[in-house]
Amino acid sequence: MPNVNVLKKELFAAIGKEFTDDEFFDICFQYGVELEIGDAVEMQMQRNDPSGQAVDISKEIVYKIEVAANRYDLLCLEGIANGFRSYLGLGQSPRYTVKNHRESLHEIIVKAETAAVRPHVVACVLRNITFDVKSYSSFIDLQDKLHQNICRRRTLASMGTHDLEKFASDSPITYEAVAPKNIVFQALKQS
Repeated sequence: MPNVNVLKKELFAAIGKEFTDDEFFDICFQYGVELEIGDAVEMQMQRNDPSGQAVDISKEIVYKIEVAANRYDLLCLEGIANGFRSYLGLGQSPRYTVKNHRESLHEIIVKAETAAVRPHVVACVLRNITFDVKSYSSFIDLQDKLHQNICRRRTLASMGTHDLEKFASDSPITYEAVAPKNIVFQALKQS
């Protein structure tokens, strides 16, 4: 079962309510997840400030939340907070809508050599997303947890996140199998 380590104060801020450790332990039990309480050093958590400098969180209380393997929505702080807010009646779950039914769609061309290895490709465009250091780290951590779990260490599937503004808007995107030695790319938010 996957584990998610979150700072207690960040989780409670995201839920919008404070609890004692005992209260939250009971809530976790009722919700169906397991809770272990530790500190940032014990849980091997690190944080960086917006400039990328390490921040000392060694004295912070960390909740290690063990979630069911089929609850991919709970693999990040934002998903856990959303689930608990909804469960505790502190707010409604966000509603996501698909808006592409009338808009022109982006085209993805799957090359023949790629189809032999990855016969299916799915893509989506998320609009109005702004990452700060913390939300970006959480997003990448979630993507990694999905790679490790549902994607079976990338043997069944793999994901990539790209900045659409870097693509030519009028040309299709190609999905190609390339020898690893020929791959050169710049990771999102990296130089």
